[in-house]
Amino acid sequence: MTERLTGPGERLLPTPAQTVGPFYGYALPFPEGEQIAPKGHPDTITVHGYVLDGAGDPVPDALLEFWQADPDGSLKGAPGSLRRDTVTGGYLGRNGTDFTGFGRVATDADGHFALFTLEPGPTGDEVGLPYLAVCVFARGLLHHLFTRVYLADGPDPLLDALPDERRATLVARPGPHRTYRFDIRLQGEGETVFLEFP
Repeated sequence: MTERLTGPGERLLPTPAQTVGPFYGYALPFPEGEQIAPKGHPDTITVHGYVLDGAGDPVPDALLEFWQADPDGSLKGAPGSLRRDTVTGGYLGRNGTDFTGFGRVATDADGHFALFTLEPGPTGDEVGLPYLAVCVFARGLLHHLFTRVYLADGPDPLLDALPDERRATLVARPGPHRTYRFDIRLQGEGETVFLEFP
């Protein structure tokens, strides 16, 4: 909040900081951005949940980016798996055959998201459990936030450094039909652990 002087000795009340946007829905989402795994792949899992604000209300205009290793631990992905429409120049969507390692998903009107992917494998230089890296963009955030989704709990340097209740905010809960529930709470009680990078 800032305070402005209007004249000699006269002060206005502080005003809240404001962000511009969000404008995520105009250019960043692309068709099938939630489809990291090829459609119909027998090992596809669904990671889904809600983005919630500090009051526990859904955030209907958040955007999430996911990066992950493929099941054998490779980080190469398939960056050319998006097809362009030669007439409009826009995206037609994924080619349907390649595992990309990258997804971009907008939340719906209820703050819900769903990602269709394969379980990440351990990379050669990684110590600890495999995970999905997540970048969160949402209204009210001046800078995006980074977190992780672990599909299982176990020995891991990051998880081991956290108290149990904080650790639980990074571990997705398994559900029926190869689903995992992972909610992201931006602040308040049960706030998701966010990572800071130098």
